[in-house]
Amino acid sequence: MTVRRRSTRSTEINRLLPGPLRAVVLAVGLLLVGAPLLYMFLASINSDLAVAAGEFLPRDPDLGNYRRIWSTTDLGPGLLNSVLVAGAVAVVCALVSIVSAYVLVRVAFRGRIAILRGLLALQTIPGTLMLLPVFVLFASAATVLGVPVIGTRWALFLTYLTFGLPFSTWVMVTYLRGLPRELDEAARVDGASSWRVLTRIIVPLSWPGLTVSGIFAFLLGWNDVLFASVLTNPQTRTAAVSLQIFGATQEGGAIPVYGQLMAAALICAVPVVTLYLFFQRYLVSGLTTGGVK
Repeated sequence: MTVRRRSTRSTEINRLLPGPLRAVVLAVGLLLVGAPLLYMFLASINSDLAVAAGEFLPRDPDLGNYRRIWSTTDLGPGLLNSVLVAGAVAVVCALVSIVSAYVLVRVAFRGRIAILRGLLALQTIPGTLMLLPVFVLFASAATVLGVPVIGTRWALFLTYLTFGLPFSTWVMVTYLRGLPRELDEAARVDGASSWRVLTRIIVPLSWPGLTVSGIFAFLLGWNDVLFASVLTNPQTRTAAVSLQIFGATQEGGAIPVYGQLMAAALICAVPVVTLYLFFQRYLVSGLTTGGVK
Protein backbone atom coordinates (compact mmCIF):
# COMPACT_ATOMS: atom_id res chain seq x y z
CA MET A 1 0.00 0.00 0.00
CA THR A 2 2.83 2.40 0.86
CA VAL A 3 4.70 1.62 -2.36
CA ARG A 4 1.51 2.16 -4.37
CA ARG A 5 0.91 5.54 -2.72
CA ARG A 6 4.47 6.66 -3.42
CA SER A 7 4.23 5.59 -7.05
CA THR A 8 0.91 7.42 -7.39
CA ARG A 9 2.39 10.63 -5.95
CA SER A 10 5.41 10.32 -8.24
CA THR A 11 3.12 9.90 -11.26
CA GLU A 12 1.10 12.96 -10.25
CA ILE A 13 4.26 15.04 -9.90
CA ASN A 14 5.48 13.89 -13.31
CA ARG A 15 2.16 14.88 -14.85
CA LEU A 16 2.31 18.28 -13.19
CA LEU A 17 5.86 19.14 -14.27
CA PRO A 18 8.05 17.46 -16.89
CA GLY A 19 11.44 16.19 -15.82
CA PRO A 20 13.61 19.02 -17.25
CA LEU A 21 11.27 21.73 -16.00
CA ARG A 22 11.16 20.15 -12.55
CA ALA A 23 14.97 20.11 -12.44
CA VAL A 24 15.07 23.80 -13.37
CA VAL A 25 12.53 24.71 -10.69
CA LEU A 26 14.46 22.77 -8.04
CA ALA A 27 17.74 24.36 -9.13
CA VAL A 28 16.27 27.88 -8.94
CA GLY A 29 14.75 27.19 -5.53
CA LEU A 30 18.04 25.78 -4.25
CA LEU A 31 19.89 28.81 -5.58
CA LEU A 32 17.51 31.26 -3.93
CA VAL A 33 17.88 29.52 -0.58
CA GLY A 34 21.52 28.52 -0.73
CA ALA A 35 23.08 31.67 -2.18
CA PRO A 36 22.43 33.90 0.88
CA LEU A 37 23.61 31.15 3.24
CA LEU A 38 26.76 30.65 1.18
CA TYR A 39 27.47 34.37 1.19
CA MET A 40 26.97 34.55 4.96
CA PHE A 41 29.37 31.68 5.54
CA LEU A 42 32.03 33.10 3.21
CA ALA A 43 31.69 36.52 4.86
CA SER A 44 31.99 34.95 8.31
CA ILE A 45 35.43 33.53 7.44
CA ASN A 46 36.56 36.68 5.64
CA SER A 47 38.06 39.90 6.99
CA ASP A 48 35.90 42.93 7.64
CA LEU A 49 37.86 45.04 5.13
CA ALA A 50 37.39 42.46 2.40
CA VAL A 51 33.64 42.18 3.05
CA ALA A 52 33.30 45.97 3.08
CA ALA A 53 35.18 46.11 -0.22
CA GLY A 54 32.67 43.70 -1.77
CA GLU A 55 34.91 40.64 -2.05
CA PHE A 56 32.94 37.41 -2.28
CA LEU A 57 35.65 34.76 -1.95
CA PRO A 58 38.00 35.16 1.04
CA ARG A 59 41.69 35.30 0.25
CA ASP A 60 42.79 34.05 3.67
CA PRO A 61 39.90 32.11 5.27
CA ASP A 62 39.85 32.44 9.03
CA LEU A 63 37.45 30.89 11.53
CA GLY A 64 38.45 33.35 14.22
CA ASN A 65 35.14 35.20 13.97
CA TYR A 66 33.36 32.19 15.42
CA ARG A 67 35.66 32.36 18.42
CA ARG A 68 35.64 36.14 18.90
CA ILE A 69 31.87 36.46 18.75
CA TRP A 70 31.46 34.90 22.20
CA SER A 71 33.48 37.67 23.85
CA THR A 72 32.23 40.53 21.68
CA THR A 73 28.54 40.09 22.44
CA ASP A 74 26.40 38.25 25.01
CA LEU A 75 25.46 35.56 22.54
CA GLY A 76 25.98 32.66 24.95
CA PRO A 77 23.46 33.81 27.61
CA GLY A 78 21.10 34.87 24.84
CA LEU A 79 21.17 31.41 23.27
CA LEU A 80 20.57 29.82 26.67
CA ASN A 81 17.58 32.06 27.36
CA SER A 82 16.16 31.39 23.89
CA VAL A 83 16.51 27.64 24.27
CA LEU A 84 14.90 27.65 27.72
CA VAL A 85 11.97 29.90 26.82
CA ALA A 86 11.28 28.59 23.31
CA GLY A 87 11.76 24.96 24.38
CA ALA A 88 9.38 25.32 27.32
CA VAL A 89 6.79 27.02 25.12
CA ALA A 90 7.07 24.26 22.52
CA VAL A 91 6.58 21.46 25.05
CA VAL A 92 3.70 23.12 26.90
CA CYS A 93 1.96 24.12 23.65
CA ALA A 94 2.18 20.58 22.33
CA LEU A 95 0.83 19.01 25.53
CA VAL A 96 -1.98 21.51 26.12
CA SER A 97 -2.99 21.62 22.46
CA ILE A 98 -3.49 17.87 22.12
CA VAL A 99 -5.66 17.75 25.26
CA SER A 100 -7.71 20.73 24.09
CA ALA A 101 -8.02 19.35 20.57
CA TYR A 102 -9.11 15.95 21.86
CA VAL A 103 -11.95 17.57 23.80
CA LEU A 104 -12.96 19.78 20.87
CA VAL A 105 -12.97 16.90 18.37
CA ARG A 106 -14.24 13.96 20.40
CA VAL A 107 -16.64 15.61 22.87
CA ALA A 108 -19.86 17.28 21.71
CA PHE A 109 -20.84 20.25 23.89
CA ARG A 110 -22.50 23.61 23.45
CA GLY A 111 -20.15 26.30 22.25
CA ARG A 112 -17.66 23.95 20.59
CA ILE A 113 -18.07 25.53 17.14
CA ALA A 114 -17.71 29.01 18.64
CA ILE A 115 -14.43 28.00 20.26
CA LEU A 116 -13.11 26.61 16.98
CA ARG A 117 -14.06 29.78 15.16
CA GLY A 118 -12.45 31.81 17.92
CA LEU A 119 -9.19 29.90 17.52
CA LEU A 120 -9.21 30.68 13.83
CA ALA A 121 -10.10 34.34 14.41
CA LEU A 122 -7.22 34.79 16.86
CA GLN A 123 -4.76 34.05 14.04
CA THR A 124 -5.82 37.26 12.27
CA ILE A 125 -4.78 39.59 15.12
CA PRO A 126 -1.31 41.08 14.54
CA GLY A 127 1.01 40.54 17.45
CA THR A 128 2.25 44.12 17.19
CA LEU A 129 -1.13 45.42 18.38
CA MET A 130 -0.82 43.34 21.55
CA LEU A 131 2.55 44.72 22.68
CA LEU A 132 1.22 47.63 24.73
CA PRO A 133 -1.69 45.68 26.32
CA VAL A 134 0.65 42.85 27.31
CA PHE A 135 3.16 45.27 28.82
CA VAL A 136 0.45 47.11 30.80
CA LEU A 137 -1.03 43.80 31.98
CA PHE A 138 2.31 42.51 33.27
CA ALA A 139 3.12 45.86 34.90
CA SER A 140 -0.27 45.91 36.63
CA ALA A 141 0.15 42.32 37.79
CA ALA A 142 3.49 43.21 39.33
CA THR A 143 1.89 46.15 41.14
CA VAL A 144 -1.11 44.21 42.45
CA LEU A 145 0.57 40.90 43.26
CA GLY A 146 3.96 42.27 44.22
CA VAL A 147 5.69 39.78 41.92
CA PRO A 148 7.92 41.20 39.17
CA VAL A 149 7.06 39.83 35.75
CA ILE A 150 8.70 42.19 33.27
CA GLY A 151 12.38 41.41 32.95
CA THR A 152 11.98 37.70 33.67
CA ARG A 153 11.77 34.64 31.46
CA TRP A 154 8.23 34.09 32.73
CA ALA A 155 7.07 37.19 30.87
CA LEU A 156 8.28 35.78 27.56
CA PHE A 157 6.98 32.31 28.38
CA LEU A 158 3.46 33.54 29.12
CA THR A 159 3.44 35.83 26.08
CA TYR A 160 4.59 33.20 23.61
CA LEU A 161 2.31 30.61 25.16
CA THR A 162 -0.68 32.91 24.67
CA PHE A 163 0.13 33.46 21.01
CA GLY A 164 1.22 29.90 20.28
CA LEU A 165 -1.63 27.93 21.84
CA PRO A 166 -4.39 28.91 19.36
CA PHE A 167 -2.35 27.86 16.34
CA SER A 168 -1.09 24.68 18.02
CA THR A 169 -4.61 23.73 19.07
CA TRP A 170 -5.95 24.32 15.55
CA VAL A 171 -3.19 22.16 14.07
CA MET A 172 -4.05 19.34 16.47
CA VAL A 173 -7.76 19.71 15.77
CA THR A 174 -7.19 19.23 12.05
CA TYR A 175 -4.91 16.29 12.74
CA LEU A 176 -7.21 14.49 15.21
CA ARG A 177 -10.10 14.77 12.78
CA GLY A 178 -8.17 12.36 10.56
CA LEU A 179 -7.94 9.67 13.25
CA PRO A 180 -10.87 7.21 13.12
CA ARG A 181 -13.28 7.24 16.03
CA GLU A 182 -13.39 3.44 15.94
CA LEU A 183 -10.10 3.39 17.83
CA ASP A 184 -11.66 5.26 20.74
CA GLU A 185 -14.76 3.08 20.69
CA ALA A 186 -12.72 -0.14 20.68
CA ALA A 187 -10.70 1.08 23.66
CA ARG A 188 -13.82 2.07 25.57
CA VAL A 189 -15.32 -1.36 24.97
CA ASP A 190 -12.28 -2.76 26.76
CA GLY A 191 -12.97 -0.45 29.70
CA ALA A 192 -10.47 2.35 28.97
CA SER A 193 -11.20 5.79 30.36
CA SER A 194 -10.93 9.01 28.37
CA TRP A 195 -7.52 9.77 29.87
CA ARG A 196 -6.26 6.29 29.01
CA VAL A 197 -7.56 6.61 25.44
CA LEU A 198 -5.77 9.94 25.11
CA THR A 199 -2.43 8.81 26.53
CA ARG A 200 -2.29 5.27 25.11
CA ILE A 201 -3.93 5.71 21.69
CA ILE A 202 -4.25 9.35 20.62
CA VAL A 203 -0.82 10.61 21.70
CA PRO A 204 1.23 7.78 20.09
CA LEU A 205 -0.65 8.29 16.81
CA SER A 206 -0.32 12.09 16.92
CA TRP A 207 3.46 12.53 16.88
CA PRO A 208 3.45 14.26 13.46
CA GLY A 209 0.84 16.77 14.60
CA LEU A 210 2.59 17.29 17.94
CA THR A 211 5.86 17.90 16.11
CA VAL A 212 4.29 20.54 13.86
CA SER A 213 2.64 22.39 16.75
CA GLY A 214 5.78 22.18 18.88
CA ILE A 215 8.15 23.39 16.16
CA PHE A 216 5.97 26.35 15.21
CA ALA A 217 5.66 27.31 18.88
CA PHE A 218 9.44 27.00 19.21
CA LEU A 219 9.98 29.25 16.20
CA LEU A 220 7.59 31.82 17.65
CA GLY A 221 9.80 32.21 20.70
CA TRP A 222 13.10 31.83 18.89
CA ASN A 223 12.55 34.44 16.16
CA ASP A 224 10.70 37.07 18.16
CA VAL A 225 12.46 40.39 18.69
CA LEU A 226 9.63 42.81 19.43
CA PHE A 227 8.30 41.35 22.69
CA ALA A 228 11.70 40.11 23.81
CA SER A 229 13.22 43.58 23.48
CA VAL A 230 10.51 45.10 25.68
CA LEU A 231 9.90 42.37 28.28
CA THR A 232 13.52 41.44 29.07
CA ASN A 233 16.58 42.95 30.73
CA PRO A 234 20.29 42.39 29.95
CA GLN A 235 20.27 39.14 31.97
CA THR A 236 17.19 37.61 30.33
CA ARG A 237 17.41 38.88 26.75
CA THR A 238 17.23 36.27 24.02
CA ALA A 239 19.63 35.51 21.18
CA ALA A 240 17.54 37.48 18.68
CA VAL A 241 17.71 40.60 20.86
CA SER A 242 21.44 40.13 21.48
CA LEU A 243 22.01 39.85 17.75
CA GLN A 244 19.91 42.96 17.07
CA ILE A 245 21.76 45.00 19.70
CA PHE A 246 25.10 43.79 18.37
CA GLY A 247 24.15 44.86 14.86
CA ALA A 248 22.84 48.23 16.06
CA THR A 249 26.07 49.01 17.90
CA GLN A 250 28.00 48.65 14.65
CA GLU A 251 25.99 51.33 12.85
CA GLY A 252 27.88 54.55 12.34
CA GLY A 253 31.28 52.95 12.81
CA ALA A 254 34.15 53.15 10.37
CA ILE A 255 34.07 49.49 9.37
CA PRO A 256 31.42 47.25 10.99
CA VAL A 257 32.54 43.78 12.02
CA TYR A 258 30.71 42.07 9.18
CA GLY A 259 32.46 38.76 9.75
CA GLN A 260 31.32 38.50 13.37
CA LEU A 261 27.81 39.59 12.44
CA MET A 262 27.53 36.83 9.85
CA ALA A 263 29.06 34.28 12.22
CA ALA A 264 26.59 35.20 14.97
CA ALA A 265 23.66 34.98 12.54
CA LEU A 266 24.73 31.51 11.39
CA ILE A 267 25.19 30.33 14.97
CA CYS A 268 21.67 31.49 15.83
CA ALA A 269 20.30 29.60 12.81
CA VAL A 270 21.96 26.27 13.68
CA PRO A 271 19.40 25.15 16.35
CA VAL A 272 16.45 25.81 14.04
CA VAL A 273 18.03 24.01 11.08
CA THR A 274 18.98 21.07 13.29
CA LEU A 275 15.44 20.90 14.62
CA TYR A 276 13.99 20.80 11.11
CA LEU A 277 16.43 18.13 9.94
CA PHE A 278 15.81 15.94 12.98
CA PHE A 279 12.00 16.12 12.83
CA GLN A 280 11.64 16.42 9.06
CA ARG A 281 9.72 13.16 8.64
CA TYR A 282 7.15 14.03 11.31
CA LEU A 283 6.93 17.65 10.14
CA VAL A 284 6.05 16.77 6.54
CA SER A 285 3.52 14.16 7.64
CA GLY A 286 1.83 16.50 10.11
CA LEU A 287 1.61 19.38 7.65
CA THR A 288 0.19 17.26 4.83
CA THR A 289 -2.37 15.60 7.09
CA GLY A 290 -3.55 18.93 8.45
CA GLY A 291 -3.66 20.41 4.96
CA VAL A 292 -5.84 17.60 3.60
CA LYS A 293 -8.32 17.91 6.41
